[in-house]
Amino acid sequence: MRIAMASDHAGRSLKEEIKVLLRAGGHEISDFGTDTDDPADLPDHVYPAALAVARGEADRGIFVDGVGYGSAMIANKIAGIYAAVCQDPFCAELARSHSDTNVLCLGGKIIGSAIALEIVRVWMATDWLGDADGGEKYARRVNKVKDIDARHLVPLA
Repeated sequence: MRIAMASDHAGRSLKEEIKVLLRAGGHEISDFGTDTDDPADLPDHVYPAALAVARGEADRGIFVDGVGYGSAMIANKIAGIYAAVCQDPFCAELARSHSDTNVLCLGGKIIGSAIALEIVRVWMATDWLGDADGGEKYARRVNKVKDIDARHLVPLA
């Protein structure tokens, strides 16, 4: 799977650990920065990474900042992006299985690397239940979110 990754300075170290895990799992990584611990403006990195996911240049995105919310706020401004902040594996499982998220946002100042790596493992391995038999309620709910997305966000050209 192709994964777009981005971070600011507060998430860079954790992003690097996640990249090792993903590459070991055979995933292709596109890193949109930052690549230093110098102060960095989150939109400079998350915005192009989110665009890559929305355009289909990446299958999913994983963005890491101090808390995770800044990345999610930026990413969710892009049509076709469904980003969730997850702080434990249970939330990561539900974000994929119930909501079909395509972007995971993590807080490098909130969670340690061991829990973060487990969150990534779970999120990457969990399928959306809307594609499964009996998954009609999840498909119905996600389609309602996609309808809102279509009404209010401008599709990428």
